[in-house]
Amino acid sequence: MSRRRLAVGAMAFTTLFLSSVEVTYAQPAAMEAVELLVAAPDEEALKAAVSTPTEPTWPTLLEMSDRSSVKAWDMLMVSVMMEKVEKARTPKGAKSIAQGIAKEKYGWGSYQFSCLNTLWTKESNWNYRARNPRTGAHGIPQALPATKMEIIGTDWRTNPVTQITWGLHYIDVRYETPCKALSKFKRSRYY
Repeated sequence: MSRRRLAVGAMAFTTLFLSSVEVTYAQPAAMEAVELLVAAPDEEALKAAVSTPTEPTWPTLLEMSDRSSVKAWDMLMVSVMMEKVEKARTPKGAKSIAQGIAKEKYGWGSYQFSCLNTLWTKESNWNYRARNPRTGAHGIPQALPATKMEIIGTDWRTNPVTQITWGLHYIDVRYETPCKALSKFKRSRYY
């Protein structure tokens, strides 16, 4: 039920955001007439032009600056990532996210995923809060030291997607496949 509320909330936020953003930069620049001055204007005409009060125009969100501008696509991506993180907070969701990343980024199919599932079930039972009190290993992949995961993101303590991403990268670099990592784990009780 809470996943559905989260998804509905994310969709509502995205729809509201996309409908409220002014798309000023998507339109071609208007051609403006340029008046060439043959003679310098007189002093009174300049004073009148400068002293004429004008109504202040407030910049749109997109016009404020490059740093403060917010793009609708970026907000949509944040929303999608938040949904992914929430899904990965449960073991079933974490498995689903890991399987998708493993297939998409490393080309590992169901056979390799079955090895990964066995490995990480033994290590943490797919619990992103898992911590070994004796060694300090942390997270779904049981990184030791846990701070290694900072190469992916500083949110490694609370973000299961960061942990999964780091764990898959570690397996790829060190063992090439989850099945080779599982073989190492069976021999030595660590990988």
